Amino acid sequence: FEARLVSVMLVRRTVALQLHKAAAAIPKAQVFSGGATLTASVPRSVGGNTFPVGVRGMAASAKPHGGKLVNLMVTDPKEKEAALKKCNVPEMVLSERQACDVELLTTGAFSPLDGFMNEDNWSHCLNEMRLLGSNVLFGLPVVLDTDREDLVAGKTVALKFQDQVLATLEIQSAWKPDKAEECHKSYGFTTLEHPGVRMIAMERKHIYIGGKLTGLGTPKRVYPVLPPAELRESLPSTKDVVAFQCRNPIHRAHYELFIRALDAPNVEKGSVVLVHPTCGPTQEDDIDGVTRFKTYEVLKSELKDPRVHWAYLPYSMHMAGPREAIQHMLIRKNYGCTHFIVGRDMAGCKSSMSGKDFYGQYDAQDMAKKHSKELDMQVVPSLDILYTQEMGYTTVDVANEKGLKPVKLSGTEFRRKLRAGEEIPEWFAFKSVVEVLRKSV
Repeated sequence: FEARLVSVMLVRRTVALQLHKAAAAIPKAQVFSGGATLTASVPRSVGGNTFPVGVRGMAASAKPHGGKLVNLMVTDPKEKEAALKKCNVPEMVLSERQACDVELLTTGAFSPLDGFMNEDNWSHCLNEMRLLGSNVLFGLPVVLDTDREDLVAGKTVALKFQDQVLATLEIQSAWKPDKAEECHKSYGFTTLEHPGVRMIAMERKHIYIGGKLTGLGTPKRVYPVLPPAELRESLPSTKDVVAFQCRNPIHRAHYELFIRALDAPNVEKGSVVLVHPTCGPTQEDDIDGVTRFKTYEVLKSELKDPRVHWAYLPYSMHMAGPREAIQHMLIRKNYGCTHFIVGRDMAGCKSSMSGKDFYGQYDAQDMAKKHSKELDMQVVPSLDILYTQEMGYTTVDVANEKGLKPVKLSGTEFRRKLRAGEEIPEWFAFKSVVEVLRKSV
């Protein structure tokens, strides 16, 4: 074990040195797209919350991103057989992250993509945050990594996850990416203290392959996943649909955020919120997807609120801050949402060494607002709320104005109480959610 640990540490050190050397020539400014440099934002007035003025609802059923909802799935048995017969190399076994991307591509969540990006599209998306040719906005590259030298342009390979063939890939290009540049352009950083950088540097293999997909099936999961076309059908077609993204169990403060979003000035009265959590892989210390799903299910049963719709997204988090906010918006647009709640430091993360935030509190909101019109999707900045002894939950502005006394419970203390079996106040967390979490500790 000790020998293996030393070996892993040496590999990590080697990768870190390679990234450091490769990044040395790259300017230190955090360039996220098209030369636009972001810095930490100055907190806004009114608790950091601003809304479009004079603009209200968008009459749901938002157009798919790029104008057309892609569907790469084949259902006819003969067509499936024909697709598999084209395969001329041994099948490729997918990781959970890769399986998530395959599903989102084949069902249309990543529309207008019709497969994994080839080298030219990958490079263009990295540098311009747009797709090559169409110039359609796209937050982050979607690529398939491998260590197999036989997967080259012109080959067709079956993609298998667990015991199931999900798709076939007609490979258009295979290349060895500059991972330091990829990390810098995607995340703004090249240090292994960033979870996205660790994922690219240490989890992804050294070869990327891109090409057109043919979908043959979707993964068998504990949690149900509706493809975009079906979820669109389940949402009201005459109301605004406000999307709420999360990757953690929902506590009282989260609930207050998405319920109050329905009263935002740019949301029509009588609209609905779609709680659309990501249940795929995320950063290492997050609660696993299956447990998160169980907490959402018990809360859905407890609330039984007709204004709140629920669905689950098999998306793998990058913790990429501003660029990932764009990725989340275009995905939810493909699912039929008209508005998107952008929280403070959305998709952000902290250094694994210093604990400092990699992104400014409002960087993601700034990026979302900048591209909101082009995406044809309205941004609803999340309110700054807290719990007070006198009024319960209210905004920070109201609490400051009235001199209310806030009541706080840190995440660290919450986890300690959870492990110790101590009582957790109901103003902080729903009892049903706490019970699920206690079973997983």
